[in-house]
Amino acid sequence: MTKLKFTKMHGCGNDYIYINCLEGEIENPENLAISLSDRHFGIGGDGLVLICKSDIADAKMRMFNMDGSEGKMCGNAIRCVAKYLYDNDICKKSEIRIETLSGIKTLQIDADNGRVASVKVDMGKAELCPSKIPVALPGDRIINAPLTVLGITYGITCVSMGNPHAVVFCEDPDGLDLEKIGPCFEHHEIFPERVNTEFVQILDKNTLKMRVWERGSGETLACGTGACASVVAATLNGYCEKGQDVRVILKGGDLTINYTDERVLMTGGCVKVFEGVIEV
Repeated sequence: MTKLKFTKMHGCGNDYIYINCLEGEIENPENLAISLSDRHFGIGGDGLVLICKSDIADAKMRMFNMDGSEGKMCGNAIRCVAKYLYDNDICKKSEIRIETLSGIKTLQIDADNGRVASVKVDMGKAELCPSKIPVALPGDRIINAPLTVLGITYGITCVSMGNPHAVVFCEDPDGLDLEKIGPCFEHHEIFPERVNTEFVQILDKNTLKMRVWERGSGETLACGTGACASVVAATLNGYCEKGQDVRVILKGGDLTINYTDERVLMTGGCVKVFEGVIEV
């Protein structure tokens, strides 16, 4: 048995287990993510995040879902990585650059009494090309395209924010049976790499309400890239305006998203829950 130090953190209730790998590597993180994420027999979380050394940025983030699959990007997790680096005096800078599988992200720190309270992340440019999302549908963009799931036809708008998203606009996301329909979206044949699905209600031009089914994790309390994708999709469908701050209400809290042709900015909190040691 090996003793492993970890930190439990969350962004809008999207909770992950964070391990400092700056001075050493973790073997078999895929299986470790499965065992540690279990909320009955492990620590409990939406997945595992490794904070690693980077030759091209201040640090590198690797994120693994509850099922062991590795994600290219996680908006809530990357804010917590920045908090970990800043609060532990590893990288005490107002601007932190973190390497991910979807590129280097720049994060602006908002600190209070030496501790990070919130972080603004430049998530980069939204990808709308179907082959790069990827989604197997024709056309230059997938905006409100019909997709039949369990006998019901939904309008999907597809966006990649480093990972694939299908956004569905509806009147009552709280009334949906996501445990039933979520997996059918995730594993639909038109999504070769599976998909995260957001079910979004338009409250006004600057306010959205969202539930999310994440590939590899199921329904989570929040999804940062999903909130970004939802605002991009809402703008493409004429519900929101480019360059305006949009509040996205999630089960675990709120995020502020600002979308332009050049980039998507995401601002939100990040919270340390506790530290611990587990034998693996």
